[in-house]
Amino acid sequence: MSTLIITIHVLACIALVVLILLQSGKEGMGVIFGGGSSSVFGGGGAGGLLRKLTISVACIFVITSLSFTYISGQRVSEESVILDVPADLLQTPPAPADTE
Repeated sequence: MSTLIITIHVLACIALVVLILLQSGKEGMGVIFGGGSSSVFGGGGAGGLLRKLTISVACIFVITSLSFTYISGQRVSEESVILDVPADLLQTPPAPADTE
């Protein structure tokens, strides 16, 4: 189950990056040179379909993130990394003496 969620998550990540990079900014290069809010496609822009796809892929990304976190939190590990460490390494070392 977690393999399926990770696969969908990775595909959603790649799709989200591609969709975001395909979109243009709100303003063109005219902002740098003091241009106004004029654009070729008007105030709304031409990204209606890209915006809807980005929102849906972002929702898939969030759902897979939350579901994988929930599934991985359900497993309780019986092992501990602390149990394998020798006891003398867990104690704090003595402070070094000043030689001055």
